[in-house]
Amino acid sequence: MDPPRLGGRPQPAGLPGRKKGAPARACTCGQQRQSKGQAPRDALTAAGLLTLRRRYLVCPGCGGGCHPRDAWLGLEGFLSPQARRLVCLAAASWSFDRASALLDEFCGLAVSDTTIRACAVAAGASVRSWQRTSPAPAAVFAAAAGDIEFSTDGTSVNTRGGWREMRLAIFAKRPRGAPAAPAQWDERTLPAPSVRVLFGGLWTAEQFGPQWRAWAGRLGIRETAQVTVLGDGAKWIWKQAAQNLPGAGGVLDIYHVGAHLHGAARILYGEGAAEGTAWVDARRLILLQGGATALEVALAAQEQSLRSPRKRQALADLRAYLAPHAGHTGYAGRLGRGQSIGSGMVEGACKTVVGRRLKQTGARWRVRHAEQMVALCGLLYSDLWEEYWSPEQN
Repeated sequence: MDPPRLGGRPQPAGLPGRKKGAPARACTCGQQRQSKGQAPRDALTAAGLLTLRRRYLVCPGCGGGCHPRDAWLGLEGFLSPQARRLVCLAAASWSFDRASALLDEFCGLAVSDTTIRACAVAAGASVRSWQRTSPAPAAVFAAAAGDIEFSTDGTSVNTRGGWREMRLAIFAKRPRGAPAAPAQWDERTLPAPSVRVLFGGLWTAEQFGPQWRAWAGRLGIRETAQVTVLGDGAKWIWKQAAQNLPGAGGVLDIYHVGAHLHGAARILYGEGAAEGTAWVDARRLILLQGGATALEVALAAQEQSLRSPRKRQALADLRAYLAPHAGHTGYAGRLGRGQSIGSGMVEGACKTVVGRRLKQTGARWRVRHAEQMVALCGLLYSDLWEEYWSPEQN
């Protein structure tokens, strides 16, 4: 028969029959702890509130006391391991007060929003430490199939010191899909990522970039030439990529390019003009087929034919936006190989991980707590939730 469990953790066999001098009685100071009788405590488990009676041991030498059974059962404070997991899942999904109400509704667990907050930020700190030291993230990443993608972006979070940018990054692997022609770029369905690992913090670009290199090492990525960076035109992304992921390929997000094309079309043809839509489609196809170099030729020729200074400036600005990315617009090759050409994954994470959870009405975060919550929410978003909560890993 399996040993009894509390919160999903096995209880060592033979515990009730522990003899004098057993390891739990040995104090770190070298003396033997002595029993001072039993003491009750309440513990909230996934099955509800339990009252436990366990023996209390005290060392006569140093005076240190302990309840050995608490450690065997994985009890840290009021919550059992499985209850902590449920509380953290709720905290990563809803506001703390909403999580309290829904835990009561779904599971019959009466947990205050204050307890949920304390549990969540403590778990977030633990997650960050676990991610730095555990071999599990690298093992999960190595076992997944597909090409390595890296994407990064930022979004604002309201802290007690004002609004600050929370930068997120994702290392992912994605299997290749069916080959597609440039004209089919928005008709295809790409395979979902086989693994994704998200991390972030309230860092400047110069602080965040070295984290990419560190995470690549943690995930076992030894050759950054295996990585493709997918990003918008923000200068900080490409500067940090060159410094911290040297040799990595780059892809300028096609949707951001499309937004710039539409911006130019509004100036050239007016808001909502059919002629402007046709112009965007034609110029985007040139870009997809021949990259930024081919589009530069077409835009330069059109700019020379225009007399309006405002319209000429619109095309000049578009050309300036594309100029640094001549090497990041090899769309035709990636489409032919069934690979992605957009950075929508990290933009979605900014909305779901940060926007939905940390940017709720009235929320103002301590910097430390905001980063710990991003670690916890990022764990849920990533493919590491089960690994972190397994008894073997945590």
